[in-house]
Amino acid sequence: MSQPKIKITKDGPVTTIILNRPEVRNALDQEGSDQLAQAFHTFDQDNSQRIAIVTGADGAFCSGADLKEAADRVDYKAWAGHPEGPLHAPLSKPVIAAISGHACAGGIGIALYCDIRIADTTANFGIFSRRWGVPMSDGTTVRLPRLIGKGPALDMLLTGKSVNAEEALAMGLVTRLVPAGTVLEAARELALKMADFPQIAMCSDRRSMYGQEGRPESEAVAFETECAEEAKQNEAQSGAARFASGEGRHGTFK
Repeated sequence: MSQPKIKITKDGPVTTIILNRPEVRNALDQEGSDQLAQAFHTFDQDNSQRIAIVTGADGAFCSGADLKEAADRVDYKAWAGHPEGPLHAPLSKPVIAAISGHACAGGIGIALYCDIRIADTTANFGIFSRRWGVPMSDGTTVRLPRLIGKGPALDMLLTGKSVNAEEALAMGLVTRLVPAGTVLEAARELALKMADFPQIAMCSDRRSMYGQEGRPESEAVAFETECAEEAKQNEAQSGAARFASGEGRHGTFK
């Protein structure tokens, strides 16, 4: 029996989505990208799950789209541009990328789709599909310059240069850097900590940050107020009461 191209595990409120084609550095064919989209959807609809982690099997994150399949078809589904693509729009809950080894072409697209990117020292990034004439259709040309700036993004996009883990951290492409072999452990530790926070306020702040993009400041601030209302009604008063009772003083809290 063949192995699933996407594996899913759950640890309490944390879902881990594993890209599972190690023989091709976890490249995704159309079937795999459809399964990834379904995995994201299932996580987003599951009220018992609060944080997702995306990682790759056997020491690689993702080498992008399966170019052997692309050689036989030009009608492949755009991962970000297609309404049913896995990277089309942000989910309603946070996603963490746990990156080791190659994250190239569409692999960068998957990493950029995540809210937080943790890499270990083996991670390597690059739009290596540049040399094959395969365009980006995974959101990279939009999300990469918004994350690291237009100049560095153009350098990566036009030259296909390789960016190691330390360089990625310095330019803001990844959020945190950990020793080799520890990235999934670090991602799980962070995910469980985030899952323990009051969820309405965390997710509404996240929604506001994504929604402010491209809006005038006054409109963005009004949207922030709109996003905050549910947390104000359901979490803020009880949270403030816990603080007032002494919880969280001197930098310690649960």
